[in-house]
Amino acid sequence: MAKQTFENALARLEQLTAELEDGDLSLEKSLKKFDEGIKLAAFCNSSLTEARAKVELLLNKDGRLESVPFNEIDNGDQDLSE
Repeated sequence: MAKQTFENALARLEQLTAELEDGDLSLEKSLKKFDEGIKLAAFCNSSLTEARAKVELLLNKDGRLESVPFNEIDNGDQDLSE
């Protein structure tokens, strides 16, 4: 089986959400899809956490790597052009 990617997991999660919202599934099938969705959401969350850590490591200030929390970037407190 191919390694799971964030993009594939997110696409499958969106598909599961649509199927569950449609309401045409039995309770048993709904629970199976919900369980799969929980696992996919955990995988996506883990992938995003890992990506966030990598981005923080790559932010460079004064010639050295410096971790800057995302909320500072979102608020415009950090100038990334340095």
